Amino acid sequence: MFRLITNGSRTLLHFLLRRRISRSGKCSVALQFEILGRFNRARAARLTLPHYVCQTPLFMPVGTQGTIKGLTNNQLEDIGCQIILGNTYHLELRPTSQLLDELGGLHKFMNWPRAMLTDSGGFQMVSLLHLADITEEGVTFQSPVDGKPMLLTPEESIHIQNRIGADIIMALDDVVKTTTTGPRMEEAMYRTLRWIDRCIAAHKRPLEQNLFGIVQGGVDPVLRDICVKGLVDRDLPGYAIGGLAGGEDKDSFWRVVAQCTAALPEDKPRYVMGVGYPLDIVVCSALGADMYDCVYPTRTARFGTALVPEGVLKLKHQAMANDIRPIDATCDCMVCKTYTRAYIHSLVTKDAMGSQLLSYHNLYYMMKLSRDLHFSILEGRFPAYVCQFLQKMFPKGDVPEWVCNAMEVAGIDISSCCQPISSFITRQANTQKIVKLTKLFVFLALLITPLSYYIAFRVSLDRFRH
Repeated sequence: MFRLITNGSRTLLHFLLRRRISRSGKCSVALQFEILGRFNRARAARLTLPHYVCQTPLFMPVGTQGTIKGLTNNQLEDIGCQIILGNTYHLELRPTSQLLDELGGLHKFMNWPRAMLTDSGGFQMVSLLHLADITEEGVTFQSPVDGKPMLLTPEESIHIQNRIGADIIMALDDVVKTTTTGPRMEEAMYRTLRWIDRCIAAHKRPLEQNLFGIVQGGVDPVLRDICVKGLVDRDLPGYAIGGLAGGEDKDSFWRVVAQCTAALPEDKPRYVMGVGYPLDIVVCSALGADMYDCVYPTRTARFGTALVPEGVLKLKHQAMANDIRPIDATCDCMVCKTYTRAYIHSLVTKDAMGSQLLSYHNLYYMMKLSRDLHFSILEGRFPAYVCQFLQKMFPKGDVPEWVCNAMEVAGIDISSCCQPISSFITRQANTQKIVKLTKLFVFLALLITPLSYYIAFRVSLDRFRH
């Protein structure tokens, strides 16, 4: 029996951690996943973890080194954050997993009472490729802190994550850019399957931490299928879809998500890694995914951009200087209730408070999006919610074709928020005509300007002669 006693007026949370022997022979897990409602492929579920009971679909903010930049833990709780993500590679560099273990783990170190997920460090194979050397043993990084080599093997990645103590830990995978093709992608996929067995063998805390495997294979459906089957055969607590949001076209993106979610077990959580655009999250949720993470909401906030139902609002633009409206009149967050666009505009380029306020608003938006997805599925109004979401983001009805295709596969009729095909084609034709006329005008201007100068010169010359 595992007991979590929360503070204040919160109730005592008790749940039984049922021991379940997987096909790999390992004992698992500290996780329960209960689907509460669905619409076709979309699911609303309860995800019970050692530190928190979560509702899915859910978005996880990224706190690379144990902090969400610009926000306190109390603020994260206030906006409804359920899980935060930490980065194994960076935490091992500073403050080190040994220190975290000595101080009671990352939860206690940063005083975070809710759930936590740590990645494996595999993503740094792509983001720090110029510092990394990948072999069958593992990946050797050159530390950006002191330049010393650091070997990260599947075993060491798991040992580090065991010391950090997150509720969900990720297997080390061989990560390559999604746009990579040929032998390197195939090598990475098969290596990911070999490494998962080493991760399972190294995992020392299966009753307290949940090891997720990561599906790799780029945009190749054959490789993805092989990887999914291999991971499912290991009977893991949950599964992630990795290697996306790395430059592939949107049509390939949603098709990979659709393929993987259809093949992964119904009774396990599905996590699409690195996805943070609201539109992508709505589409992936319709296709049957449950969890997402990305730096996008907080990173774009630091560049002065707010997330709004219509898309984004750039607070750096001069048009915001005298705008006394809130960022979003429909938003109930502290920022929208307290500050104007003009005030935030005055801060975003000069004061750290600007990025802090926008980070708060953007994460509030993402938490509300997660709640709206959950309850719209639970209450049987998911198709209506999707249409409402798309109508706000695409008021002219120009919903991208890839979204229309994905929703068709998800079994959601969005025809009410898409303009008729004939109208769309007419609009495209008119746009092309305008482009052609503009090019013609520019050409004539370039042709006429030298001619006018020449005529003026000749007139002046004739006057001078007379």
